[in-house]
Formats: sequence, C-alpha cells, structure tokens
Amino acid sequence: QVQLVESGGGLVQAGGSLRLSCAASGRISNINYMGWYRQAPGKQRELVADITSGGSTNYRNSVKGRFTISRDNTKNTLYLQMNSLKPEDTAVYYCNLDTAFSSYWGQGTQVTVSS
Repeated sequence: QVQLVESGGGLVQAGGSLRLSCAASGRISNINYMGWYRQAPGKQRELVADITSGGSTNYRNSVKGRFTISRDNTKNTLYLQMNSLKPEDTAVYYCNLDTAFSSYWGQGTQVTVSS
C-alpha cells in the first residue's frame, strides 16, 4: 500500500516563503508523474505543478516564476518551494502520485497567506 505524507504548511505573510514536502512510502513502481494540487474553500481542486518521471515540469500560470517543484528519487520525496506567496495561494495543498496502476493522494497540508 502506498502512503503519501505532506508537511511544511503553515501561516505566512504575503511575500513570504514555504517549502512543502511529500514523503512517499510503500510499493511504488511505474510512476507517471507526481504533483501538487490545492483546494481553496468553495473551489474545485486545481493542479499547481507536476513533474514527470523524466523530470519534466508543468506549472499553472498563476504560480510560474514563484513556485518550484522538485523530487528526490533516492528519498521518494516530492517538494514544492513557494516564494512570493500571495493571499490567493491560501488553500489546502495535496500531494498526488500517479502510477500505471493507480493514483494516490496525501491527506493535505494547510497553507494560509495573510495580507
């Protein structure tokens, strides 16, 4: 069974930074990509950024130039460095692991950006 555990969320002022981590454990194979999603109150969950097994990255337009996704394959850990945070970045951030067999989600970590 695959488990994803996110950490690193918190409360930060606008313009500040946070680094999210997602540690994956269990029987993991045939990874297509890993990604970060977020869901704000009353809104649908949306893709923030993802990274393929080959290292190609993709970002939603509103975070380009501010967020950086990366992964450490030796530790099965996914990261999201978030800089220049804005109040509209406030949401619960979820880690996602997509494999050839299934898609897995973490429990989420709250990010709150105050103005």
